[in-house]
Amino acid sequence: MVLAKVLPKGQITIPKRIRERLGIKEGDVISLEEVEDGVLLRKGRTLFDVAGSIEIEGDVSLKALIEEAREGEG
Repeated sequence: MVLAKVLPKGQITIPKRIRERLGIKEGDVISLEEVEDGVLLRKGRTLFDVAGSIEIEGDVSLKALIEEAREGEG
């Protein structure tokens, strides 16, 4: 288990060994998910990370894709 201190603005420092293992670098997006007994932190994936794996049929706008992705997050 690793402990981290919460700073005045709600910030925490992710320990170096965890950042290295997950490949988290400055400016990366991470996701935080509330779970029953705490918070689950994962390296986030942006639209650019998954762009090559998305298959789109027909004429779909980028705006519609983003809205659909946001609906899936909530």
